[in-house]
Amino acid sequence: MKLQDPKGLVARDPVPTAETSAMPRLMFAFFTSGFAALLCQIIWQRMLGVFAGSDTVSASLVVGAFLAGLGIGSIIGARVADRLSPAHALVGFACAEIGVAAFALLSKFFLYDFLATDLAGMIDEPFAIFGLCFAGLVLPTTLMGLSLPLLARAVTTSLDSVPERVAKLYSLNTLGAGMGALIGGWSLVGNLGFVGALVLAALLDLVAAAVVLTLLAGLRGQAGPPPSANAGGQREPFGGLGLWCLLVFISGYVIVALEIVWVRLMGQIGTFHTYLFPTVLGVFLLADGLGMAVGSRMVRRMADPRPAFFITQAGGFALAAALIMLVWWVVPYWPVSELIPVDRERTNGRALRSTAILTTLVVGPPAFLIGMTFPFVQRAVQHDLSQVGARVGWVQLANIAGNAAGAIGTGLFSLHFLGTAGTLKALAGLSVLLIAGWLWKKSWRRGPELAIGAVCAVAVVVLPDNASLWSRLHLQRPGDEVAWAEDRSGVAFFRRGQRADGRDDSPFFIQGFSQGRIPFLQVHQFIGAIGPLVHPDPQRALIIGIGSGGTPWAAGVLPQTQVRAIELVGPVLAVHSQLAENNVDGPIAEMLSRPRWRLEYGDGRRALAKEEMRYDIIEADALLPQGSLSGMLYSQEFLQLARRRLAPKGLYVQWTPTCRSVDTFRSVFPHSVLILPVTVMIGSDSPIDVDARTLASRFAEREIAEHLLRGTPGSSDYEKFARKILSFTSNGFGPEPPLTDLNPRDEFFRNNRRKLVTGSQFATAEDTGTPTLPTPIGKNPARNGLAGGLAQESAPGCDRSQ
Repeated sequence: MKLQDPKGLVARDPVPTAETSAMPRLMFAFFTSGFAALLCQIIWQRMLGVFAGSDTVSASLVVGAFLAGLGIGSIIGARVADRLSPAHALVGFACAEIGVAAFALLSKFFLYDFLATDLAGMIDEPFAIFGLCFAGLVLPTTLMGLSLPLLARAVTTSLDSVPERVAKLYSLNTLGAGMGALIGGWSLVGNLGFVGALVLAALLDLVAAAVVLTLLAGLRGQAGPPPSANAGGQREPFGGLGLWCLLVFISGYVIVALEIVWVRLMGQIGTFHTYLFPTVLGVFLLADGLGMAVGSRMVRRMADPRPAFFITQAGGFALAAALIMLVWWVVPYWPVSELIPVDRERTNGRALRSTAILTTLVVGPPAFLIGMTFPFVQRAVQHDLSQVGARVGWVQLANIAGNAAGAIGTGLFSLHFLGTAGTLKALAGLSVLLIAGWLWKKSWRRGPELAIGAVCAVAVVVLPDNASLWSRLHLQRPGDEVAWAEDRSGVAFFRRGQRADGRDDSPFFIQGFSQGRIPFLQVHQFIGAIGPLVHPDPQRALIIGIGSGGTPWAAGVLPQTQVRAIELVGPVLAVHSQLAENNVDGPIAEMLSRPRWRLEYGDGRRALAKEEMRYDIIEADALLPQGSLSGMLYSQEFLQLARRRLAPKGLYVQWTPTCRSVDTFRSVFPHSVLILPVTVMIGSDSPIDVDARTLASRFAEREIAEHLLRGTPGSSDYEKFARKILSFTSNGFGPEPPLTDLNPRDEFFRNNRRKLVTGSQFATAEDTGTPTLPTPIGKNPARNGLAGGLAQESAPGCDRSQ
């Protein structure tokens, strides 16, 4: 019996029962494969970030290398899949999964031990970085790219079911990837560490391979379909494959560009903590997969899939723009202003949950609509059973190429030159052109497409500009003094005004966090000044992180000290330049104009790795441990790197608010001191001569006090930060392993309960200060200026006996 398609073009056979019974196992295997792939991707990108750097350019190179491997796999799949029998295609898929599993188990040795550790700082050329990242990822990503064309070949023996079956498989793979992002990012990586999570991913890949191999017996002897008699000259009823690959490329570009915009927007609203990206990515993939699943149920009833494609593609962007506008409008109002308070800490339980819910509402619906386009495309391009694998592969390649172009074009260029608002307007214009091209070919009298095109055109006009976007999201009030900047590396925003209660309010926001102030917080100046005041003759100081400017300003408290400060978020420097123009006699203007301060954009850890310069003082600006990538500056490996760059008798200074960070610090430096209640540590290869009384007298010296008063007028009582100083004369280890690059437990704060430092647990340390017990950091954030973001996670103490 032959079934005819609506156009009467291609004969189709009914679906065999054996094939139908195999689908649940294939869907489970592809779901598991997607879960494992996303888990690997998250970890591999983090490992390569240590090698390539944490700046946006390096991150884009890593993403580009990952997608290039997927693209190669798609090309190979497109060329070989249709030459295989269904049984051989299944074997190929199983071999690909086994290969990915093997690489996952071995990847630490190449990606981290060799690239990130042995070659640290040795490679600086972007093309060389891309080449090494590509070399490290090409094998597993090529095997990942092969999987869909191979499975498509294995499951389709009837042209009638091709679009639906391929869409179902890919939707399950995408849903698995979404679950991998959410469960992996929120639980597995934080609890198992990077290496443990890779082992789990490898096991899941092996499970997927084992499941599909159970289907071989039913497919043995089944040959692939012969080429269609008129395949070469057959007219494409819905447009050629090349045209659809172009449309899929555009779709892939738009969705990845939107994903980058969502991450940036939600990062400013909810701060860039380590769970933000997995949340956005996970919600996007789950909604995308659900859209594919729904679309796969619609394709059999479609005589022409083209209207559905254009409506869902452009409609998805129109909905995304509308939801972004809505969020932009509601952020200052209750209940959002109460649940996600922009001016306060947003990594506590309620704010974190509220941000996740808001992310789901903003990202989910547009991703769902755009996800529906995949089965519509398969319906449009599949006309020959002998070319199913090839067409799946070429369409997948077009999508991957669009993803890569969207990641690089948006991450490196669009955000840098147009900003977030300009990027949205450009995407709106692209959606208008997409609809206009379809209407030009079809008919200008099509109501749904005209309406969606009109919405996209209106979005070009009504979307806020960059200044309006960031001013509202950072709660600018009428009359506030404002300075802001945005580029590819992030967003910085400063506002100065008065609260409703009349108190001065001057937060400095960096990537959503607002722990800095201008005038500077006293505690930031304490951290900056403590190293130079303890060192006998500080000539050169390196500050990793500029922030609001208090730490590098105070590091120059002595006239002989040359201060170099490196900031990862470039707009911080642009905002400081604006502030300097408004206050030419202030400390920021002096830092930018005086040659003994050198403020620059870059990756501080990478600078330490690649340069041989030795410093008398190295300091890390106060960094909240729950911030994204903060683990790279609290890890044992980073502290060891900083120690190697210290000159003889050099000092390393860092805020260490948690017991794990103190234990890790002590494990690296032979000599260290802990200053309480501010919980700042100083480490060195030589004994450190410091006590609370001497330190207080140094802060009281006239020249030093005058310098610090310029940064924080009216505040001179720095002795309150050093009421107790504990000295450690040997390496110390706590009850847990130290923080490392591959297990940054404090950064994954929802999975690892943090204990804050009180000092009582260090009974064996030498007390060189007064016997007064300190106020535990986090219990009085107004006093110490840093701990408000940690108080919610505090424990009764970190006594070794507990």
